[in-house]
Amino acid sequence: MNSKVAKQVQMTPLSDISKAFEGLGKFIKERENRSNEEEDLRLDTFCKACSLVSVLFGCLGLAFKFAELEYVAKVRDLVEASKTFDTLQDILDLDVANNTVKTQGSHSRNLRRVRQGLDLIRVLFEQFILTEDYSLKEVASTAYAQVCAPYHTWAVRTAVSAGMYALPTRDQLLRKLNESNTSAEKKMRRYINASLPVIKYIDNLYLSRNISLDW
Repeated sequence: MNSKVAKQVQMTPLSDISKAFEGLGKFIKERENRSNEEEDLRLDTFCKACSLVSVLFGCLGLAFKFAELEYVAKVRDLVEASKTFDTLQDILDLDVANNTVKTQGSHSRNLRRVRQGLDLIRVLFEQFILTEDYSLKEVASTAYAQVCAPYHTWAVRTAVSAGMYALPTRDQLLRKLNESNTSAEKKMRRYINASLPVIKYIDNLYLSRNISLDW
């Protein structure tokens, strides 16, 4: 009984996220190692993992409110799509056939934005590990500038910049996540390593259909 309680106490948002993406990453790596690559990543499985990431944006406060709202909405759209489409390949193929890949509100465009959100968290974690600064302003600013800023309007970039002053401190974020600095960094590394093949997999879906990634 006590061991079960102990396991429950140890489970945190970062635990859930890192475990889910390790599952996705393992599937993709095993798929690549097989000579037959017909088995594709299921959309519903992908959505379950992505839904867990939403809590991270909520913990970052006003500066990342834009990311939280956009990310949650896009994941919700893909969850609905998973009731009709089996794989990520399926939604892309339909939009390619209808010439709606980059159309506002299309599943393929929303998948691209969700992928951007996953990458934003990955870079944010990398920066978090690299520094022990009390403030997260530089950590968050670097991640935003690298992943999102190139695709945002001046107005959005300005709003995000102003919101950086409302970020939680390093200790506040750790408390929200129920982690120590050591445990958080360990789980962040797990997510970083696991998310890379997932992000690459999504990028390759577009590239294999001659769709550029600069949007």
